[in-house]
Amino acid sequence: MEIIVTGGAGFIGANFLNRLVPELPEHRFINLDKLTYAANLASLRAIDSLPNYALRRVDITDMDGVDAVFEEFDPDLVVHFAAESHVDRSILGPREFVRTNIEGTFNLLEASRKRWSNDDNRLFHHVSTDEVYGSLGETGLFEETTAYDPSSPYSASKAASDHIVRAYHRTYGLPIKITNCSNNYGPMQFPEKLIPLMILNAAERKPLPIYGQGLNVRDWLYVEDHCEAIWAVIQKGQVGRTYNIGGNNEMQNIEVVDTLCQVVAEETGSDVAELLSLKKFVTDRPGHDLRYAIDATRIREECGWEPKETFDTGIRKTVKWYLSNEDWVRDVRSGEYRKWMDLNYGDRTR
Repeated sequence: MEIIVTGGAGFIGANFLNRLVPELPEHRFINLDKLTYAANLASLRAIDSLPNYALRRVDITDMDGVDAVFEEFDPDLVVHFAAESHVDRSILGPREFVRTNIEGTFNLLEASRKRWSNDDNRLFHHVSTDEVYGSLGETGLFEETTAYDPSSPYSASKAASDHIVRAYHRTYGLPIKITNCSNNYGPMQFPEKLIPLMILNAAERKPLPIYGQGLNVRDWLYVEDHCEAIWAVIQKGQVGRTYNIGGNNEMQNIEVVDTLCQVVAEETGSDVAELLSLKKFVTDRPGHDLRYAIDATRIREECGWEPKETFDTGIRKTVKWYLSNEDWVRDVRSGEYRKWMDLNYGDRTR
């Protein structure tokens, strides 16, 4: 099987490829990635030389480039991770989110539609977010039938891409599946996101900025659990269906930060009170959704998937990874990883 994975050098895509490429040598995985600021090929060193892995440096907003990769590999499966995903960046500069998340998804769908001819043995799997549903009150859960109500340019762009994917199934018969996941965390996440930012700042005794009063609630999903869930849906889910993926770890942001301070203190032999004193409440961001929570009944009943990690086990693994991978962190922060990519890949990233 030929499998195109878009955004495979990003956080979730890299974890997905690192897990599946060695396990499935009979399948070839093609990483189609623009290699933006959040992509890091150092995260894929373990599989880079394997014969069933290939990299093509392509921007999904470039229709000709996308077509060329589809012509070269004639994929049986597309797993679409590639997206601009940081909410704060979308507020400051929404144009790239519209282009990548909407136009880029359209290009991939068009490339698939032109070649697949309603072939049910092929599949377009679209990876999305629970943020498309908007904000919950103090009770309730997001279900697959929950009405869309996005609050940020990021979530609006992902909502639009979800609708386009469904439209291609209903209009053209393109075989698709969609997953909407809760907040991911784990190894190799770019340090602009909450959990790696707090881990690194706590370890370095830097301020721990928390929006508002830290009362916003998110459901936290360990990235390896998410990757297993996606593969379970690809193998067992129904074509045309949407599956919500949650971690069963609903927590306020302030609870997350407090937990991280405790674990970092334990792992580094530090004074937890000193780390907790670094917390700094800052002005809340516009349109900040109060609460997200996932009902994952459908994926459990239809695909047999449940998360393996609790927040306690997953967060300890995550803290240990960042504390023991100082070179990765330093290179990402300094931009040295970009130089490394150019030096080591050169023409191979075209």
